[in-house]
Amino acid sequence: MTDLTVDSTARAQAAAVRSGEISATELLELHLDRIEERNPELNAIVSLDAERARAWAAVADQAQASGEEIGRLHGLPFAVKDTHALKGWRTTYGSPIFADSVADHDDLLVERVRGAGAVFVGKTNVPEFAAGSHTFNTVFGVTRNPVDPSRSAGGSSGGAACALASGMVPLADGSDMGGSLRNPASFCGVVGMRPSLGRVPEWPLYNQWESTSVGGPMARNVGDLALLLSVIAGPDPRAPLALGDPGASFAPPLEPAPLAGLRVACSVDLGGALVVDHEVADVVRTTAARLSDAGAAVTDAHPDLSLADDTFRTLRAWHFQAKLGRLLAEHPTSFKPSLEANIRAGEPLTGADVARAYTQRTSLAETMRLFFGEHDVLLLPTSQVPPFPVEQEFPETINGQEMPDYLAWMRSAYFITVTGCPAISVPAGRTADGLPVGVQLVARHGADRQLLEVAAAVEALLAP
Repeated sequence: MTDLTVDSTARAQAAAVRSGEISATELLELHLDRIEERNPELNAIVSLDAERARAWAAVADQAQASGEEIGRLHGLPFAVKDTHALKGWRTTYGSPIFADSVADHDDLLVERVRGAGAVFVGKTNVPEFAAGSHTFNTVFGVTRNPVDPSRSAGGSSGGAACALASGMVPLADGSDMGGSLRNPASFCGVVGMRPSLGRVPEWPLYNQWESTSVGGPMARNVGDLALLLSVIAGPDPRAPLALGDPGASFAPPLEPAPLAGLRVACSVDLGGALVVDHEVADVVRTTAARLSDAGAAVTDAHPDLSLADDTFRTLRAWHFQAKLGRLLAEHPTSFKPSLEANIRAGEPLTGADVARAYTQRTSLAETMRLFFGEHDVLLLPTSQVPPFPVEQEFPETINGQEMPDYLAWMRSAYFITVTGCPAISVPAGRTADGLPVGVQLVARHGADRQLLEVAAAVEALLAP
């Protein structure tokens, strides 16, 4: 008998399998029951293959019984983001072009999760080619918010965040260009981290030198997130920009950072650069007040990120055109309009435009280096809005102000993207309607462990 449930921490589940309190097969069945209960409505997990998962769990149990060395995630059910290749598994990228595609390799991140002993059950839903922070596509449909299914789960790791929050999986992987690990974490009430550039290497990539998008971990709490980061982080010879710290350096247990004297810069709108929903802004201010009461040195301050918008939009358009331009030419009717527009925005870009963007990005990195000489962390909204109605592609207005396009409401996330700094979304409050709201914590490049420790302290401070 065990008191373990699918809502137990990932660390507790892994420890229970390791100790023999529960088998990988039994743990899988608990999660398959939850998937059967919640997934038909929420649509978080796609390409589910319960029988293959059962066979995998049986192999995991046999390996443990035989005395084989087992990994950090041994026996934990896992669903891979559908933009990450999982060998032998349908991998669609949320696109009708690849609706029947089966991966012939593991992406590096997946290779590491496999090596750590996870039991794959399926994939998690994504928007088309991970473009946009609302998870819907013509292959599988829309993913709904687990707190309120009439609302968006965010994106592009929306299926991952929803599956986590609803107990279908104990951990999840994701990727983040403009907020795709952070926004869905905020919307679904879980934790999502965009690591420092180079922290979680990726392979294969069409361009190893393009560095706006990164892979990263999601979990229901900071300690569990550290567990997954310890598996997927660390150098690899196939990824020349990978940072050298071994993944094990991020493993739990985490010692929450002392809040007394912690230098926290707080900004609700980055000096007027963001339009932020009033309820979201209130959650950020309340978090700052709680930190101040706990002894942190909270100041109203923000870095000058005025170059961030042009930098991100230029590099995003260049990247999308380089990666997807030929595919669009071959399949002109197979792309959603907003993604087609992003790809076409890259067509007129010149070498000078791209060079300007990289020069600006260098300036932004220097701005953050100097800023974090005076502050330990930056506190700001993760998303500028709470979860919006699932029928919308994006929020068209915030506080009555019209958004010019489907990127503008994500500035709080993508302004941080182009700094290269690590950022994490931690659940911090609810709207009057009970919708989750996260706050974003940012630290200097390379300070991922320190950021986790601060996030653990904030999580503990804000715990109900």
